[in-house]
Amino acid sequence: MKVFLNPGHDTKYDSGAVNPSTGMRECDVVSDVCERVAGYLQKVGIAVESLQSDNLYYDSSYSDRQIPVCVAANNSGADIFISVHCNAATGTAQGTETLVYSWGGTSTQLANCIQNQIINSLGTVDRGLKVRNDLIVLKRTDMPAVLVELAFIDNNSDAMLLANARDDFARAIARGITDFQNL
Repeated sequence: MKVFLNPGHDTKYDSGAVNPSTGMRECDVVSDVCERVAGYLQKVGIAVESLQSDNLYYDSSYSDRQIPVCVAANNSGADIFISVHCNAATGTAQGTETLVYSWGGTSTQLANCIQNQIINSLGTVDRGLKVRNDLIVLKRTDMPAVLVELAFIDNNSDAMLLANARDDFARAIARGITDFQNL
């Protein structure tokens, strides 16, 4: 099995959501989590490719962003695609949700495996699976794809998890992937 990981946003051009109190940036959190996920997967023999970029599908205006994430994923030979993000809203919303392009099929199975591992491991609020057919990374990838919203970076309780439990998030995602592989 080969997994394509996409840590959301970009450390140079688009940091994603930022915690208003601490300045913690989404791009940094998900980069760290995905690096750890890759390490755990590689230890059990799963090949991993990863790309963090603001260029999702020819939508970046920066000249140094030549290869779009979706194109790189589609050309990688990966069996599954996972984009990892932190959510943000009003500062009061909490929890984990996993997004799919449409209901049913392999993507929904993968999303369930990852969502269940995160909820059971970290005890985050279960916001469930949601359909988001407007998201480029779910729409333009050729393999089963999910987008994981780990927790709300603008909620102080969730932000503490994002700051202190990154390894737990990474282990949960890796276990979700291996659960999916064993279906």
